[in-house]
Amino acid sequence: MKKKKIWFSLLAGLFALFLVACGSSKTSKETKDVTSTTEEVVSGASEREYTDPSEMKDSYDVIVIGSGGAGMSAALSAKEAGADVVILEKMPVIGGNTSKSSGGMNASETKFQKEQGIDDTNDLFYEETLKGGKGTNDPELLRYLVDNSSEAIDWLDSIGITLSDVSFSGGFSKARIHRPADGSAVGGYLVDGLYKNLMEKKVPIFVNSNVTKITEKDGAVTGVKVKVDGKEKTIKAKSVVIAAGGFGANMDMITEYKPELKNYVTTNQKGATGDGIDMAKELGAATVDMDKIQIHPTVYQEKSFLVSEAIRGEGAILVNAEGKRFYNEMETRDNVSAAINALPERYAYVIFDQELRSHSKSIDTYEEMGMTVKADTIEALAKEIGVPEANLKATVDSWNKYVEAKNDTEFGRATGMDRNMTKAPFYAIKIAPGIHHTMGGLKINTKTEVLKEDGTAIPGLYAAGEVTGGVHGSNRIGGNAVADIIIFGRQAGTQSALYSK
Repeated sequence: MKKKKIWFSLLAGLFALFLVACGSSKTSKETKDVTSTTEEVVSGASEREYTDPSEMKDSYDVIVIGSGGAGMSAALSAKEAGADVVILEKMPVIGGNTSKSSGGMNASETKFQKEQGIDDTNDLFYEETLKGGKGTNDPELLRYLVDNSSEAIDWLDSIGITLSDVSFSGGFSKARIHRPADGSAVGGYLVDGLYKNLMEKKVPIFVNSNVTKITEKDGAVTGVKVKVDGKEKTIKAKSVVIAAGGFGANMDMITEYKPELKNYVTTNQKGATGDGIDMAKELGAATVDMDKIQIHPTVYQEKSFLVSEAIRGEGAILVNAEGKRFYNEMETRDNVSAAINALPERYAYVIFDQELRSHSKSIDTYEEMGMTVKADTIEALAKEIGVPEANLKATVDSWNKYVEAKNDTEFGRATGMDRNMTKAPFYAIKIAPGIHHTMGGLKINTKTEVLKEDGTAIPGLYAAGEVTGGVHGSNRIGGNAVADIIIFGRQAGTQSALYSK
């Protein structure tokens, strides 16, 4: 299959220009948009090949719209089920919001938990997620998620994507969030691993291919219209999977449903504009929970960059401008965000030491981006960030005592307390809440069929990932988005392939 090689490297800009100047037509470079983030660059830093637009066929069994974790999982599963499948991605690079994920994937009753002596159950995973979602999660979708989470971890492991490091996420009483063993960000690791498998199975991936419409006849899906190289092409398909992501980068759409978020920064990649939702609505699709928009408590405002919840799960604390803790850092995201917004200054600092820093590769990116402040002593760190030295020293000393006693008498924190804060140097990152995830979207059932208002399915139309609603209820637990995209992405691929036969 003729392919267009795409090289993506932070240091290759001048070389790429040289190639263009010399008239090279076989090799092009994954270019980084000036508004994208360093993490997106890091996650796509290896050589990738995308299919040449000239190879786009007139028909496929299954068309997958979007190349995030849900779309790639769907395409792999559809291929495994025997379908002729294609991925259409409107952006110049694959990955979507998945490439920006830095936490992990929640799952219960997994082999990795058992190996580490973690006693967890699907029922507890269900109950704690339902509590985190304020009891508004779709019970059938949530049940499917938790009951299939362990098998999804096994599937990833079987294709070379091993998430064996298990830690805590806010809102959970058990270590349940699964991450790469080397501490790297889960998003880039997933995207690289899924991409490798797609290439091995020869699944075509077309980037810069913007799907503008899902076609139908007599109420059933017949394919899509896609704009490539400035020209619109109609492609037939027996089924279509929408995995185009949420609308966290579409501020008009955000403020339509939640006007109070008007001045917030967003952690979303700029392609998360809700296109898939709009196209499905044109076919009569129902939506759910559109006003449920999550703000993440720890976002570096100057670069709209998320500081992973996993940092707190490993033992970091939050302090205010007075150098004092003010809330249980391992509460759910909505509650921690509200606590920060209630501070007079409306910002806080994530504080951690070298021991934690050595355990988390995601901090490499934070340092490269200039987000961290570092000092050899707690007092020096306090001075660097402008908080009272005595207060911060007393706060850290108290925290270390709570860790030793496994009892946080101030705020009742019970998880992420396995590591004290004593190894220099010490670090701080200034953060405040930012728009992170849209819990609402298309209404689906456990087969990932897109539903109409009357509850009937639109024949041939499936959806998975952040483009859907109902799984997370009013508040998503950190680590559940990756579970969502993998578990329902796989289901969408399988079901769309079965429908196409």
